[in-house]
Amino acid sequence: MNLQTRKSRHMYTMQLATIFIGFIVFGISENIKGPAIPRIQFDFNLDEQQLGTLLSLNALGYLIACSFTAVLVRKWGIKAVSIISFASMIISGVFIYLSHTYPFFASSYFLMYIGNGMLEIALAILGARIFVKNTGTMMNLSHFFYGLSSTVAPLLATGVMSLTVFGHMLDWRGMYLAMLSLCLLPIVAALLSTFPGDDLQHEDRTSLKTLTRDPALWMMVMILSFGVVSELAVGGWLVNFLEKAYSWSTVEASSMLSAFFLTFSLGRLLLGPLTDRMGFVLSTILFSAFSAICTFAAIAGGERLAFLFAVSGAGIAMIYPTVMAFIARRYPKDSDTAITFVVTLMGIGSVIGNYVIGWVIEGVKIVYGATTELGILRGLQAGYGVIGLCAAICAISGIILYGYLKKRQELI
Repeated sequence: MNLQTRKSRHMYTMQLATIFIGFIVFGISENIKGPAIPRIQFDFNLDEQQLGTLLSLNALGYLIACSFTAVLVRKWGIKAVSIISFASMIISGVFIYLSHTYPFFASSYFLMYIGNGMLEIALAILGARIFVKNTGTMMNLSHFFYGLSSTVAPLLATGVMSLTVFGHMLDWRGMYLAMLSLCLLPIVAALLSTFPGDDLQHEDRTSLKTLTRDPALWMMVMILSFGVVSELAVGGWLVNFLEKAYSWSTVEASSMLSAFFLTFSLGRLLLGPLTDRMGFVLSTILFSAFSAICTFAAIAGGERLAFLFAVSGAGIAMIYPTVMAFIARRYPKDSDTAITFVVTLMGIGSVIGNYVIGWVIEGVKIVYGATTELGILRGLQAGYGVIGLCAAICAISGIILYGYLKKRQELI
């Protein structure tokens, strides 16, 4: 093996390390909130509607980051943007630890989602540039690491919150500081790597205006928006649902959330190759429909079928990486522009989605009696039903896209 080959392999290893470790810390930062939310809600005396608004405002920070990250990537390159995004999450962890008033906490949480949004775009663009073969498999494999870290994140967060360091219990503030400090690891990997595609000439790119004339891109916005709302809402609402609807302990509810992310990560690891074989669009239809069916069955079946909340993860897990694979294949030279456009609009869906869930819960509780056990149960069931509905709409949008592409003989 000559020196040039060794250098190429080393560089590719560092690129993969940045992507894989990046998704690991991304999954941790996204999903440690499940066990923390009830405590945050108690400390700041928030109701479900206020909680939904908080999550929506943080999704707004994510959206804002998505809107400017592509510009930074073109000016500074993916390496610098990746490092900045990881660093911003570390800083937000420090601020969260120091926050003892709600405005300061909300601002710190907002900063964390700015970093998350920047990281989401950077990792997606890097994956689209590197994974030119077996795109669906590799995209799902990289996102598997997100699912893997998400699986252990709720239980890890629960354990860290109970730790005592120098006679002081970490609680949720210290837990966020400790977990977000792990972002130092991918910063090191990024510093040791270089990234492809930053030298592509602007004249070789298709303008955003031209890209938005493609109906397929807008249908991908629909699929991704509803799919991701259904995916991310589980991390924010499942523990809350199980604790309040069925009186589960925090450990039991966190275990179910971990089970969700276990099936989530196994789905991406084991089912990823199927997306290349079946086709990206057909895959999104089948997997999102499966997730919707499991979610509705879990709600209707009550506590005895609660395990289906976890099973639904195997379906919804496939949506995001499969859409990224579709974009990478359909727009090979303009993946950064297309990804930014789709993910930015997806962010709008996340803002609306979390707010709607909180609003539905509060509204139905009032109808059945806001302080009664039945009112709380029905409210939480209705709110979680929105998560299943989003997965169903994702499947319907996929069917429309499939028909459009098949008619034009452009199925991927």
